[in-house]
Amino acid sequence: MSIIYFDHAATTPMRREAIEAYVDAASKGPGNPSSLHAGGRSARSGLTASRDTLARILNCDPGEIVFTGGGTESDNAALYGAAHAQRLKTGRDRIVTTAIEHHAVLHACHKLEAEGFKLTVLPVDETGRVRLSAAEEAIGDDVAVVSVMYGNNEVGTLQPIAEIGALARERGAVMHSDAVQAFGYERFDLRQLPVDLLSLSAHKIGGPQGVGVLYVRKGTPYEPTARGGSQEKSRRAGTENVAGIAAFAKAAELAHSSIEERRREAEEVRAKLLADLTEQLGEDAVRINGAIDPKRRLPHILNVSFPGISNETMLMNLDLSGVAASAGSACTAGSLQPSHVLIAMGLETHFYQSAIRFSFGMGNNTAEAEKTAKIIATITKRLRNR
Repeated sequence: MSIIYFDHAATTPMRREAIEAYVDAASKGPGNPSSLHAGGRSARSGLTASRDTLARILNCDPGEIVFTGGGTESDNAALYGAAHAQRLKTGRDRIVTTAIEHHAVLHACHKLEAEGFKLTVLPVDETGRVRLSAAEEAIGDDVAVVSVMYGNNEVGTLQPIAEIGALARERGAVMHSDAVQAFGYERFDLRQLPVDLLSLSAHKIGGPQGVGVLYVRKGTPYEPTARGGSQEKSRRAGTENVAGIAAFAKAAELAHSSIEERRREAEEVRAKLLADLTEQLGEDAVRINGAIDPKRRLPHILNVSFPGISNETMLMNLDLSGVAASAGSACTAGSLQPSHVLIAMGLETHFYQSAIRFSFGMGNNTAEAEKTAKIIATITKRLRNR
């Protein structure tokens, strides 16, 4: 049975060109970028080329790129590194974040809170968007770090990053944004965007798992969280994953060069699935969660609720029918936990307990959307007839 993979927000298939870049870099023999011999110089040259590629895509200085082990490490390093540096340098001891952040941010914030930092968690509206008035009220002279994700990984809602970043900069706070889900669908100009720290991950754009980037704007207060060698200008100790980074750079280059096409294709698949679901089930049987306006959401994520059918039941039936999707929530000990994002948006219990996230990417098409809608209609009618 062929699989319809509608879970690209979780991880994407690795692109052939990225695999080739990985193999090419890994095949050049042993080479530690910190070594002075020929093998080390070759590895360092490859690392520099990858750094230059990503800096060009992000429009920043190559020296502001720090390679990490993934999005979670980048988020953790940004928060711990900036918060501790700010408290040491300025005495600021408050963290401001939002209720719909990835757990890599929220759990890090709670750890900082346990260390004595004060924590302010901004609410969101029914679409999952932060109100600027709430951010303006919260970002005071005691704020060390503001962390707001660029685009939500569960519902796709985009945040007013430029406006919140401007507030943070005006008031002396360090601004961090988790852009893991938005990278590859949104263009970034970090010379203009008022963001001091930005987290990215390779495996969301057709690169390998276990490779990430933390952008650190020059002059940003930052204390490294990984101690050891002087790699990454002493901001992240440990031998760099040269082959994985080469694959990340190649995947980023391909995603960036085809961003308009990728957005258009994702929108087409999303629109087809939503239209067919609405037609076959009726408008009252399908609820869209998140922003509807295309200018306020990512194009490749569709979060919908099917009231009366638990998401666990729907996902199991979809899996048996050859469709991979997600509830968009954390999985603990094999059981789905309620989505903190949907709860923060104020959804009633029967809506968040029946929510499914479909996320699209390379290789998906409208024929798959049409087939998936028919499968869901069949599952829904069978379960409701019981």
